[in-house]
Amino acid sequence: MTKIYAFVNQKGGVGKTTTTISLASCFARMGQRVLMVDLDPQANATSCLGVDKRRVQSGTYEVLIGSCPPLASILKNEQLGLSLIPSTQDLTGAEVELISEERREVRLRDALREIHAEYDYILIDSPPSLGILTLNALVAAADGAVIPVQCEYLALEGLSQLTQTIGRVRASFHPRLEIRGVVMTMFDGRTNLGNQVIDEVRRHFPGKVFASVIPRSIRLAEAPSHGIPISIYAPSSIGALAYQELAEEILKSDGARIHDKG
Repeated sequence: MTKIYAFVNQKGGVGKTTTTISLASCFARMGQRVLMVDLDPQANATSCLGVDKRRVQSGTYEVLIGSCPPLASILKNEQLGLSLIPSTQDLTGAEVELISEERREVRLRDALREIHAEYDYILIDSPPSLGILTLNALVAAADGAVIPVQCEYLALEGLSQLTQTIGRVRASFHPRLEIRGVVMTMFDGRTNLGNQVIDEVRRHFPGKVFASVIPRSIRLAEAPSHGIPISIYAPSSIGALAYQELAEEILKSDGARIHDKG
């Protein structure tokens, strides 16, 4: 059974893209067939996987407007053993172009239905906003939303708006939409603040916060500039090990079979 998760948070800088690509890489290493969907016009996930967004022929923009089928937009990364539907700056135009279109909220869901059987996991990296692109991500997220939250003072700022949006999507388009889990990122164990924030988030999202916590890490910050995820760039770093632990936590709770490819 294919699992489709949308990674969402309208607040930027919380590690959303890093979490998406790190989990995608870990899942692939553990024997899962993985597709990443870059739904952010900034195309950071595309760049972080070593793809030159200026040379992308077709990607999520073309898929959403219907000018290219999803299968023809998939790029395969043989090194990582996963696939990607890339993004370009053209995707910015989709926000405007889809406004007057019918079924604009379900374009991504309909497109993924054509290919989802080929994958065990489809991970959607959404933009830091609550516009039509994030709406498409949530409607397509058959198995829930994953919310990365930074371990800092203003962590809960805007989360109430996000949960309200999820509630509206559930009421209007996706009755089974749930929060799959909250990932605490950029944790600094040298201060009390990090633990206080985690406790506060757990009070707001009881039973929804993953046990695995992602630490603040220089290696995590460096990896994107090399066009590879942390699992390849620095596999023994604390950031890589934390994402490996998170991936195992998710796969086990999903009942997925783990076959470590090393």
